[in-house]
Amino acid sequence: MNAGTLEQLAENPLVEGLERPPVPPTSIVIFGATGDLARRKLLPAIYNLAHEGMLAERFHLVGVARQELSNHEYRAMAREAIQAHSRRVPDPAVLERLLEDACYTAGGFDEPALFDRLREALEGFERADALPLNRLFYLSTAPEFFALIVSLLHAYGLSRPVDADARVVIEKPFGNSLEQARRLNEEVLSVFEERQVFRIDHYLGKETVQNLLALRFANYLFEPIWNRNYIDQVQITAAEDVGVGSRAGYYDHTGALRDLVQNHMLQLATLLAMEPPAGFGADDVRNEKVKVLTAIGAPSPERVDDVAVRAQYGPGFIASEPVPGYLDEPGVRPGSTTETYAALRLDIRSWRWAGVPFYLRTGKRLARRLTEIAVTLKPVPYLPFADQGSLGVTPNQLVLTLQPDEGVSVTLVGKIPGPRMVLRPVKMEFLYGATFLSQSPEAYERLLFDAMRGDATLFTRADEVEGQWRICDPIVRAWEATPGPLPQYPAGSEGPAEAAKILLPGHRWRAL
Repeated sequence: MNAGTLEQLAENPLVEGLERPPVPPTSIVIFGATGDLARRKLLPAIYNLAHEGMLAERFHLVGVARQELSNHEYRAMAREAIQAHSRRVPDPAVLERLLEDACYTAGGFDEPALFDRLREALEGFERADALPLNRLFYLSTAPEFFALIVSLLHAYGLSRPVDADARVVIEKPFGNSLEQARRLNEEVLSVFEERQVFRIDHYLGKETVQNLLALRFANYLFEPIWNRNYIDQVQITAAEDVGVGSRAGYYDHTGALRDLVQNHMLQLATLLAMEPPAGFGADDVRNEKVKVLTAIGAPSPERVDDVAVRAQYGPGFIASEPVPGYLDEPGVRPGSTTETYAALRLDIRSWRWAGVPFYLRTGKRLARRLTEIAVTLKPVPYLPFADQGSLGVTPNQLVLTLQPDEGVSVTLVGKIPGPRMVLRPVKMEFLYGATFLSQSPEAYERLLFDAMRGDATLFTRADEVEGQWRICDPIVRAWEATPGPLPQYPAGSEGPAEAAKILLPGHRWRAL
């Protein structure tokens, strides 16, 4: 873009805010390139970035996996994956340009020859382009390969390109315990600097999650009441109506707490509860999130039963169709005590939040698919219209919906038309699709774009990961030490009745 074009953009208010920050010339290497995540999320995200003109002019894609494929076969697989899973119908010209020089390297992640071939491929792109290229290594593999791949990238000279930068994106789970997370951090940070490490949590790439920051810090309407004086409780829900499906082998050794609470849901809690940062640089935001995690602390072993509940789904009905219980799913161990439902009550020991419970719950085979944050304000101290009548009047609520329909709603109390002062709840709603008349980008699009630019604001830092594990570790240990069977809830229901025991008096779970 030349100086004249930039000057025209600056003078045109209609394009204000639409200029995109530049992406440096980059080669992306996807380890686990034939896996489900790469095919369903990463490749479509890269295509949509290309479609929007958000990739560098010099961009190259390299796939790495065990399966033997030629470059031609990998391009065909990538094309098929993009056509099947892209949020928009692919443009043939854009797709052809994106994949025209994509290459594939086959081998085991512990084979030295693989990294020799990978280095040759990356250096070949740099020679052809006659300029240095940043390298983004995306580890879409089983967790046991994370440290191994990082160490071999270093051993074979791939982590320190000349006159360019290298970055590594690491998928969850980042460790399976606090001890494992610490050890993995040590191994990764012995090769890369913290600024080069992008521990990905795809929830942070969702528009509504980012809008939470805008809602809090760009609207004076909310921040004065964002404290214990006005807020009664917070509920964060991540409900799924699907079962474990083909993931039983992974899920049965993980469970709901590790799969969603330890990462996604605690991240949502920190964004909701953090203090206003001094700026919106990566470390400004992440410093405040770490303070929240520190204030939450960890439950003592004797308090785990008071603040945490687990359960498994039993047989039931989803969309009027019968479905089996968890213990009858293929691949689940007989008598497994892995939880498919987890609920926690968090107490944040800070001046702003003391006494306000944060309730987190997640589960599979629940009544419907829903991810939301619900902030409930305290009731008014006196309702002068009570003798006139009201229909289900409740305290005001602010609800941020992440899925299925991204948006924000506020529940107020309004008067029903007529001669008498009769009240009922009414809703003010903002939906992304209806307001902006455009489809929100997928979370992986934003996160890949930021990783290529080196912006780590929406990624978790080493001390964040360890802070999340400090909260969850005592719960995991207490549950592992307690024999089953677990409480059951019917598939298609609101969850186990036992979940109510962690609620404070007068509170109840929001209906799904």
